[in-house]
Amino acid sequence: MHTDALVVGEALVDIVRAAGGATVEHPGGSAANVAVALARLGRPVRFATAWADDERGAVLARHLAAAQVELAADPHVLARTSTATATLGADGSATYEFDLEWRLGPVPTEPPPLVVHACSLGAVLEPGADAVLGLVERLRDVATISYDVNVRPAVTGTGTDVVDLVERMASRSDLVKASDEDLRHLYPGVPLAEAAAALRALGPAAVVVTRGGEGATWFGSGDPVDVASLPVTVADTIGAGDTFGAAVVDALWERGRLGAEMRGPLRDLPAHEVAEVLAHAARAAAVTVSRPGADPPYLRELRLG
Repeated sequence: MHTDALVVGEALVDIVRAAGGATVEHPGGSAANVAVALARLGRPVRFATAWADDERGAVLARHLAAAQVELAADPHVLARTSTATATLGADGSATYEFDLEWRLGPVPTEPPPLVVHACSLGAVLEPGADAVLGLVERLRDVATISYDVNVRPAVTGTGTDVVDLVERMASRSDLVKASDEDLRHLYPGVPLAEAAAALRALGPAAVVVTRGGEGATWFGSGDPVDVASLPVTVADTIGAGDTFGAAVVDALWERGRLGAEMRGPLRDLPAHEVAEVLAHAARAAAVTVSRPGADPPYLRELRLG
């Protein structure tokens, strides 16, 4: 029985440096943010990740436990817990410097999940990336595969090697999410719609492109479907894309569109249903950007909204 989500990827501590120079630390990491967001939306989540047996690792463990995220395997495989130093701009946007490594220990695949979500550095940074790919390949026959590109040039650089790694994961995925910035890094000078089409040609049912405050677009088998971003006072944008991706998975889950047996129907999702999925994701992301750090909404907050 497939009843939960398996999220795979990095967990780290965000060291946020405000314009005045003061710093504050928040638990984060793209995959960890997705795991917490899904759990707060009421979904059962297992999380395959890595950190060290140190103080920051303990912070991550407490953060995930508080969200009722179950660890899929022992995460203590690193010499020190990874960090990302985020410098905030006047508009709340963040630029990052990373101190990290990524690897993945053995991850049990029983019971099989309903959906596997991989993202960001976990899918492209060796030596862990090969383990992530292998895990996805083992579970693709039973689960929907969701992939958030979330390129980090400060760690991986750009160029054909990174593009190849992104494309190999996209080719195993049912749903790919990428920001407009991701696509510009991967395919410089290529219009967004063409870049999304290039990723979709690799096999996914749909590619969702987010454009920050300008909204998001679903590129699937029919005409593109757009959603506007909600007007909100931005505290910072940390975790906004992760929340959006998690909420897309949540909305598809609510509509019974997940699981390998739904691979065909997902390709032919009606436009009105796509619009509902994107609207739910936009509402969730708006909550995250309205408060500091990667702090995704609880289901009750979206219901009240």
